[in-house]
Amino acid sequence: MTGTRGKKKEGVWRLFTDGASKGNPGQAGAGWVLIQPGEGTALKECAYLGEATNNEAEYQALILGLKRSLECGAREIVVRMDSELLVRQINGLYKVKNLRLAVYFQEVKELLPKFEKYDILHIPREQNREADAMANVAIRDRKSVCSP
Repeated sequence: MTGTRGKKKEGVWRLFTDGASKGNPGQAGAGWVLIQPGEGTALKECAYLGEATNNEAEYQALILGLKRSLECGAREIVVRMDSELLVRQINGLYKVKNLRLAVYFQEVKELLPKFEKYDILHIPREQNREADAMANVAIRDRKSVCSP
C-alpha cells in the first residue's frame, strides 16, 4: 500500500478488526486487516494496548483500523468484526452502559462520518482469523505497532 497515504481510493474497502485480552482484564492487543478494493491488497497490522478488557481491546482495534483506513484513502468501507456486542452498540441496537466503553464508542461515532459510506457487520469468529492472529501477535511481542 505504498503511496496511498492521503489519496482517495475508489471502491469499497474491507476492514477486519479484532481485540484480545489475556486475563480480561489483562495484557491486550488490537489487530486489523485492511483490504483495498479491486486488487485486494491486504495491510495487516496490530498494536499492543497494555492492560484492557476484551471489549476495550475490540473497540481500540476498530478505532485504530478506521484511522488507518482513512490514512490509506478509503472513502467507502465495510467493517467486519466478530464482536456481536460492539456491532450491535455501533448500529444502535444496544446501549453502551459501561462508561469506559462509552468513550471508545464516541470516538468510533466521530470517525465513521469521515467515510462517504460505511457498514458495520458481525461475522463468525472463523472468518476473522487473520485479525485475531494480529491481535495475539501484539500481545506476544508487546509491540506498539506491528505487521507480519
